[in-house]
Amino acid sequence: MNVETSLPADTEDAKKSRRAAKAAQKKRRAQERAQARRARKKHARAQATGVPAETTDPSAPAPETGWFAALRGRIADLWSTRIHPVLDVISPIGWMLIGVAATCWIIGLWLHVTELNVIGAMLTIPLVVAALFVLGRARYQVTLDLRSHRVVVGSRAVGRVEVANPTSRAILPSRIELAVGRSTAQFMVPRLAAEAAHEELFAVPTKKRAVLVVGPVRSVRDDPLSLMRRQVTWAKSQELYVHPRTVRLDEAASGYLRDLEGTPSSDLSSSDIAFHALRDYVPGDDRRHVHWRTTARTGKLMVRQFEETRRSHVVVALADSADHYADDDEFELAVSAAASIAAQTMREEKELTPISLEARQRTATFRTMMDDYTLIEPLKGNYPLYELGQKAADLAPTASAVMMIVGSHASARELNTAATQLPIGILAVAVRCASGADVRRSAIGGLDVVTLGDLDQLPKALRAVGR
Repeated sequence: MNVETSLPADTEDAKKSRRAAKAAQKKRRAQERAQARRARKKHARAQATGVPAETTDPSAPAPETGWFAALRGRIADLWSTRIHPVLDVISPIGWMLIGVAATCWIIGLWLHVTELNVIGAMLTIPLVVAALFVLGRARYQVTLDLRSHRVVVGSRAVGRVEVANPTSRAILPSRIELAVGRSTAQFMVPRLAAEAAHEELFAVPTKKRAVLVVGPVRSVRDDPLSLMRRQVTWAKSQELYVHPRTVRLDEAASGYLRDLEGTPSSDLSSSDIAFHALRDYVPGDDRRHVHWRTTARTGKLMVRQFEETRRSHVVVALADSADHYADDDEFELAVSAAASIAAQTMREEKELTPISLEARQRTATFRTMMDDYTLIEPLKGNYPLYELGQKAADLAPTASAVMMIVGSHASARELNTAATQLPIGILAVAVRCASGADVRRSAIGGLDVVTLGDLDQLPKALRAVGR
C-alpha cells in the first residue's frame, strides 16, 4: 500500500474511532469544567472566611469524573449562587409560618374545608408583605475607617462609617449593622439621592485588654414581623488592639534601671567602660586618661585603667498561669505592671528580654511589644514558678536584673525556688500583684519582693529596689 494513500473515512471502524474520540473529548472538557468550578468555589470561600484554601490531600478519594460530576457541579453552583441566597432570606419564624400556611392550603383544598383555606390566606398575606420589604437591590459604597487601630484600656476608639450612593438614582432608606466584637451596633441610613453620602461616627468603649474585631458592615432589609431578613456585606472587618494600661516610671522610681555593672573583664571597650585602677604611663596611652592629681603627688605620669563592663540587661518575666492569681483583675494588674516595666526599659534604651511562661514578647518596636502583651491570656494548668526563673536564666544568662511579675497566690517558697534558678550576682526582684493591697517591701533570701495593689503605686514600689 502506498503510504501517501489516505484510508477511507466511511468505514465502520473509522466511525467508531471518531465517536470514541468525541466522547473522550467531552469527558475531558467536563472534568476540566468541574475542576475549574471547584477552584472558583474554594477561592470564593477563602476570600469570604479569610482562611487560605486547603491543599489537596493525597489520601483523599479521587474526584468524580464524567457527566455525573459535571451535573453535580452545575447543581452545586445553582444551589450556592441562586437557591441558597433566596432561602437564606427567610427567618426560622418565616419558615414556620410557611409550613403552617402550606398545610392549611393543602388540607383545606383537599378536604374542601373553607376555614382552613381562610387561615392559609391570612397567613400568606404577611409573607407576601414581608417579601415586598426585602425585594430590590441596593448598590452602596461603604467605607469603614478607624482613626486608630491601637488604643489603651479606658480610652475610646473612634471611627466612622460612610455610606455612599454611587448610582444615578435614589436609594430607599435602610438599616446598617456594624459588628463590634460580640455585639452589633445599628444605625439608619436615610434616603440617598444620586451620588449622595451619609456618614455615621461611632466610639468603641474599651474596658478590658483585648483584640476586638470591628466589622463587617452590613446593610439589612427586613419586615416588621422579622419573617424575612436580607443582608449584604459591604466592608470587611478590621482588628482593634486594646493595649494594657501602663504608667511611666520616673528616674527615681526605676532603680533597677541604674547603671548595673556586671563582672568586669580585661577587654577594653569605648562605649561601656568603668574605671578600675591606676597604672604607670606607657608610651601610646591616651593623654586624656592621665590622672593629674596622682601624677603631681608621685612625680610620675599615672593613667586610669579602664575595663569593660556589662551593659544593663533587664528581663521582665511575667507568670501568666491562672493558678497564681486570685481573679481576672489581679491578672490584668500583673500584665499592666509587666508592660509598664518593659516600656520604661525600652525608653531607657536598655537591653530588654520580656518573657512569659510559654512565650517571648517581641521588642522590635514598642507597638509590637504592646501587641504581644495584648494577646497574653492566663494559662490553664499547673505551671511551677521555678520554670519562669529557669527560662529567664536560659534566655538571658548575662542579664543584670530580672523582674518577676507574679500573683498573690505565689508562695514565698515558690518565689525562693524561682530565684535560685537565676545566675549568682544578678539583681532579682519579684513584683507581687494583689488587688487592694498596700505597698510594702520584703526580702526572701537574695530576692527583693514588693507588693503592689494598684498600678499607680508601681513607681513608689520600685523606688527602693536595688538600693
